[in-house]
Amino acid sequence: MYSTAANTTQRPFIDLSSDTATRPTDAMRHFMASAPVGDDQRGEDPTVNALQIEAAALLGKDDALFLPSATLANQIAIRVLTRPGDEVYCHEHAHIRLYEGGGPAVLSGVQLCPLPGIHGTFAPEVLRGAVRPPDPHFARPRLVCLENTHNFAGGTVWQRDDLTAVAHAARELGLFLHLDGSRLMNAATRLGVPAAEVAEPFDTVTLCLSKGLGAPVGAILAGNKTAINEARHWKQVFGAGMRQSGIIAAGGLYALRHHIPQLADDHANATKLAQGFSEIPGLTLDPHPETNLVFVNIAGTGLSGDEAQARLMERGVRCSGGGHRLRFVTHLDVSASDIDRTIAVARDVFGSAASPPTPNSGGAGGDIMAEHSLVGRDAPSSSPPAPPELGVGGLSR
Repeated sequence: MYSTAANTTQRPFIDLSSDTATRPTDAMRHFMASAPVGDDQRGEDPTVNALQIEAAALLGKDDALFLPSATLANQIAIRVLTRPGDEVYCHEHAHIRLYEGGGPAVLSGVQLCPLPGIHGTFAPEVLRGAVRPPDPHFARPRLVCLENTHNFAGGTVWQRDDLTAVAHAARELGLFLHLDGSRLMNAATRLGVPAAEVAEPFDTVTLCLSKGLGAPVGAILAGNKTAINEARHWKQVFGAGMRQSGIIAAGGLYALRHHIPQLADDHANATKLAQGFSEIPGLTLDPHPETNLVFVNIAGTGLSGDEAQARLMERGVRCSGGGHRLRFVTHLDVSASDIDRTIAVARDVFGSAASPPTPNSGGAGGDIMAEHSLVGRDAPSSSPPAPPELGVGGLSR
C-alpha cells in the first residue's frame, strides 16, 4: 500500500495517471468540515467569498468566481468575451479544442481557428496571419485563448517574452485574451514569478484547484469586475449555481494557502522520473520535463499502449495514454520513494520487452492525450458503418 505523510488514506497503487488523482489531505478534510457556509447563490457564503477574494489577489485581478470545474470556467469565459458567430484563436492542440466536448460551438456559437506551433505555443505572426480582414463572409475575430502550462505538449510553459509578444499582437488586432491556466501555478513555479505576472496580460484567467493544488473539486475564473459580473449570470444559466458550497470551496482555499510550495517538489519528482525512464531501452522521451508531466513514447518496446498500461498496473503503477504515448503526472500524493518504485517497475515491464515495434502495436487510437484514459477506436471495417437511427427525440444513443 502506498501513502504520503500529507494523506494517511492508503491507495493500493501509485497513481500517476493525472494530477486530478490528488486527494484531500487530512488537514484539508478537517478545514473543509469546519468551514462556515451560507447561500452562495445570494453571495452569502463566507468561505466562497474568502476564496474568491484571495484567488483574485493571487492572480492580480479585480474579481473572481468559484466554479465546479476548469472546463466550465473556460466555457463561461468564452461566452462572456464573444458573441455567436465570432472566431476564437487557439493552439491546434488546445484543451478547449480537443477535450471540452465542442463546448465553444455548443454553448457560445463560436468557431475555433486552430493555430500551429511547437510546445503548445505559437508565434505572433501566426496569429496575425490567421485573422482575416472585416468582410460579411467571415466570422468576426474576437478572442485568443492560450494554455499555460500546456497539457498535450507535455506540461510546457509559455516563456514571458513569447507570451507578451502574442498578447501584444492580439491587442493590436483588437482581440480579447483568455488564459486556460488550469496549471497556472505550475507555470509560475517553473518561471519563478508570481502568479499575477503570468496572468497579467489576460482579460480572464482560469485556475484549476483540483489538479496539482490538491483540492477535491473546483476552479476559479478571474478577471475585471465587468467580466466576472457577466460570468455570474452565465454560471446560473449553465446550471452551476450552488448553495452551501463553502464546504468544497474550503478545499480550494486551503490549497491556495498551503499547497503551492509543493509544486516545486512535483517538478523535481517529474525530472527524476524522466531521467530514470531515459535509461530504459525502447523508451523515447525528453529527460528534462518543464513541470510535472512526463510523456513517454513506447514504440521501441514492441508493446501497445494498452498492454503497457495493463502490465504497469499489475505491478502497482497507474498511468494514462493513447497509442504509443503514455503520460505520467507527478502530484501531491506521489512521493520520491514512489518515483523510485515506478522506475523499477518500468525497468521490469519495458526492459525485457524492448524490440522493434510490431505493426499496429500502438492500437488505432493514435498518439493523443487528454485528462482521462482514452479508449482506442476500432480499425475501420471494409464497409462503412450504418448511419445512426432516428429516434423520437432525434438521433438515438
